[in-house]
Amino acid sequence: MADFNFVDLGLKEYKACWDYQEEKLQETIAEKRSTGKPTSHNHFILVEHPHVYTLGKSGDEANMMANAEFLKKIEATYFKINRGGDITYHGPGQLVGYPIIDLEYYKIGVREYIERMEDAIIATVAEYGLEAGRKEGATGVWLQPDHKVRARKICAIGVRVSRYVTMHGFALNVNTDMRYYNYINPCGFASSAVTSIQQELGREIPMEEVKRIAMEKFNEAF
Repeated sequence: MADFNFVDLGLKEYKACWDYQEEKLQETIAEKRSTGKPTSHNHFILVEHPHVYTLGKSGDEANMMANAEFLKKIEATYFKINRGGDITYHGPGQLVGYPIIDLEYYKIGVREYIERMEDAIIATVAEYGLEAGRKEGATGVWLQPDHKVRARKICAIGVRVSRYVTMHGFALNVNTDMRYYNYINPCGFASSAVTSIQQELGREIPMEEVKRIAMEKFNEAF
């Protein structure tokens, strides 16, 4: 079983958290270089962000449909970042997780790492009676993933790996303000609906409860 060093940053501005990730990534890589072997020291950041849109390095800027003036109006920021994937939204009520771990230590590749992350999220939302799964050709976690009309995304995933050390991660919609998805094509899927645990159940979900469950499920998945 993994023994993740979970760090809860509460509500933290995106750029400050990105810088913090980079700092921990470089610390982990430096440790690997100094010892010449994989490291079990890891960081697993849990955080909520103020309203922000991020575009992955392979993303299409056309999927960001709001201009700078409108972003200011809705109190949102926008960053081009170095993870995989397209555009996504982060905001209050969304649980964001950034594992900074050495895949060599776990003896897994990037694809299996993402699948284990998806497994942990699937297990997390199952605790709320939601049956989730994977959608063919799309990263992340979906409800009714095989349904042509009703498939809806509940968790986005995008990662970067440097010297087998990971950063970035997942964004699980818990009590997210879903209106903010109206201004983007989420992860490039223009026709795909996005949902949250709150939207599915019709009630607000205690974020601390979701964090506790997610931490348990990630430890189990690894």
